[in-house]
Amino acid sequence: MAHTEPPITAIADLRQDTQGEHLYLAGRLDASGTAAIWDKARQLARHDLRVEAAAVDYCDGAGLALIYALIQQGAQVENLPQRYGALLNELNPAQPLQTAPPEKRPAFLIRLGARAAAIWSSFYDLMSFTGELTAAWGVWLRKPGIMRWGDMLEQCIKAGVNATPIVLLVAFLFGVILAFQSAVPMRQFGAELFVANLVGLSLVRELAPLMTAVLLAGRTGAAFAAEIGTMKVNEEINALITLGLEPVRFLVLPRILAVTLMAPMLTVLAEVIGILGAGLVLLTFNIPLQTTVAQVMDSVGFADYIGGLAKATVYGFGIAVIGCRRGLNTGAGASAVGASTTQAVVSSIVMLVVADGLFAVAFYYLGW
Repeated sequence: MAHTEPPITAIADLRQDTQGEHLYLAGRLDASGTAAIWDKARQLARHDLRVEAAAVDYCDGAGLALIYALIQQGAQVENLPQRYGALLNELNPAQPLQTAPPEKRPAFLIRLGARAAAIWSSFYDLMSFTGELTAAWGVWLRKPGIMRWGDMLEQCIKAGVNATPIVLLVAFLFGVILAFQSAVPMRQFGAELFVANLVGLSLVRELAPLMTAVLLAGRTGAAFAAEIGTMKVNEEINALITLGLEPVRFLVLPRILAVTLMAPMLTVLAEVIGILGAGLVLLTFNIPLQTTVAQVMDSVGFADYIGGLAKATVYGFGIAVIGCRRGLNTGAGASAVGASTTQAVVSSIVMLVVADGLFAVAFYYLGW
């Protein structure tokens, strides 16, 4: 078989222009292209000869070595594309390299492009995480044994049991404050008895799920972002991948399931304690606890309880997902962990407001 020479992809010629004679470099200055013109370019180059490199399409280490050698011979390389000139300057040639000026673009276009790229990157990450999470849920539903139940129980303790004191305290204060605030105007009409109806309905339908979710966002969601973010900064996430363990199934799934289960349970406790706080306030108006409980039972229906628990479940799921996703997207350094934690809390609160509005519209059309 006849041997064929590889095609020449680089050019090195002496040419003339308005500024005089110069060495013209063009094409791909890769390993093969540079080898084809190396000897010719070195022979043509001389002291103070101008080397025109604006037509260089590609330049790797071999091409940079040739250009550096020409500079060492006294040639003056001009108009090399900036992306290659910056790397060549790291070699500290005797003469500073004149690179092609960067293309000028309006500042607002640069900012607009950067913002659009950031939004697209965030959307892509969200879709990727959603796909991984959906796949992990599908695997778990088919094979429940793969769930790390010990880790999930530990997360239930952290997100549920350990959060109980603060949830009960805030719920009790909510009940007391609501009862006092509503009793003052209703007392003018002798309607203190209906304070129990107002507090019970408000806590069950709206305040208990929302208040519990806000506490979980600031406590549990931030903790998830900080824990997973620290693991990523310490390369522990990469270590799990190296060991063949999927981070979503290994770290995210137990946390999401734990918070999704604990949120409605904490909401029930908040409702009970909040109504108890309101009942203690109504005792000062000579309304016994039995009457308060009866009023609440009459005014709050089964659909109200189910609606409140549905809200709490969705809130808990969303908070866990946001916290884990922000943790997995953490950058490098301690400041990145802090940024991920802040983003997790802010995103969770925004999610709560949006979800609550959607629930309000849905309940309106359902007649609840």
